[in-house]
Amino acid sequence: MILKVLAVVCVLGGIVIGLISLEKYVKKTFPNGKETIELELADVPLWVSDELKEKVYTIATGRAGNLKLDEDTASSVQRNIEELIPWLDEVKVITTHDRLRVEGRWRKPVALIKSGMIKFYIDAEQAVLDYIPMPNLPIVEVNGLPTVTKIPPLGEVWPHDDLAAAITILDRLSQMDRTLTPDKPLLNEIDRIDVSNFNGRENSHHAHIILYTKDNTEIIWGAEVGKWQLHLESTDEQKLAKLYSHYNEFGTLSGGVKYINLRDPRHNIPLPIDKY
Repeated sequence: MILKVLAVVCVLGGIVIGLISLEKYVKKTFPNGKETIELELADVPLWVSDELKEKVYTIATGRAGNLKLDEDTASSVQRNIEELIPWLDEVKVITTHDRLRVEGRWRKPVALIKSGMIKFYIDAEQAVLDYIPMPNLPIVEVNGLPTVTKIPPLGEVWPHDDLAAAITILDRLSQMDRTLTPDKPLLNEIDRIDVSNFNGRENSHHAHIILYTKDNTEIIWGAEVGKWQLHLESTDEQKLAKLYSHYNEFGTLSGGVKYINLRDPRHNIPLPIDKY
């Protein structure tokens, strides 16, 4: 089994898969005298929650007053989105014969950052997104980052090497899920990823990055992606193959084990240690 998984990983290596199911249009009507005007969101990913859609509608039309089918209203709606809604990038509002259509690229959150009462999301490009419940996405918390005293500017990139390392691993897992386990994604079992010891900054002998399942099982990843050879660890492809072989064999990452060691190159399969 592990050889089959490893073969798939090798094929996936370096490929970014961008297949996201979309709803072609999501519409809402607004009164305009005796008529109603439709505001249409084009190509909305299925993960976008109703709460986020409603926020987009509310903010997009908040400064426009009564919606009209003209270029001034379209420009006003576009400015509202660009200035106040970080979830949409490359926004363009188009006036058609019967509606205003909002086109743009949706930013998908992949990581959650918490610090005291502060919570916000990060997308794959490390852009900051405000916190809105996202029940349709497996979003993993990132621990061990510098202390946050206030939310960074929404929509702007939050540059941290340790955060980038965490996001890269989460992206690899997401790619594997889409290919190997689309009906039961492994990421659904991951609760958090700890980068406290990134680059060995706390202890050079301990694993640099560790993931934890929702029942607190440790997944010992090791060095950031691309640095395995510097620390005599398993390759990144072998780590993924070991993890998914374990997941396929047991149907879970938990099941009475204390940890799963991915970084040790001496073993071709994970070596979970019994809790007892």
